[in-house]
Amino acid sequence: MSIDNYSVIVESYAERHYIKNFKKKYKGAWDITWRAVIEELKRIDSLFKTTIAETITETENGNIKIVKTEFRVAGTKESKKSSGNRCIIAVHSDIGAVYVLLVYHKNDLGDGNETSKWKQIIKDNYPNYSELL
Repeated sequence: MSIDNYSVIVESYAERHYIKNFKKKYKGAWDITWRAVIEELKRIDSLFKTTIAETITETENGNIKIVKTEFRVAGTKESKKSSGNRCIIAVHSDIGAVYVLLVYHKNDLGDGNETSKWKQIIKDNYPNYSELL
């Protein structure tokens, strides 16, 4: 089932942590970037047709997916992939909502395995998704 426009909800944990670093670092360019990211997430079904969105895991019935997407900051010359900027979202196709769980640059998580680090952050801060990971 494809939904034309999902609702996008930014979780307070995501807002309080790394998003504030992006705001501080990129100032006005961040506002443009964030609006573009939100618009892309509203049409997440079309992002699945690209390499920008990767389903990490999903419920048995497919109603909830944990997805990693990539983005670049407006005005920078790097590609979405090479930028190192990531967004972890929960896509609820049954209710037409995308929850932004984490927005980060891969260096924000420190050394080691990036995937295991963000998965642990999700498990620690979003108990309702921990069983999926």
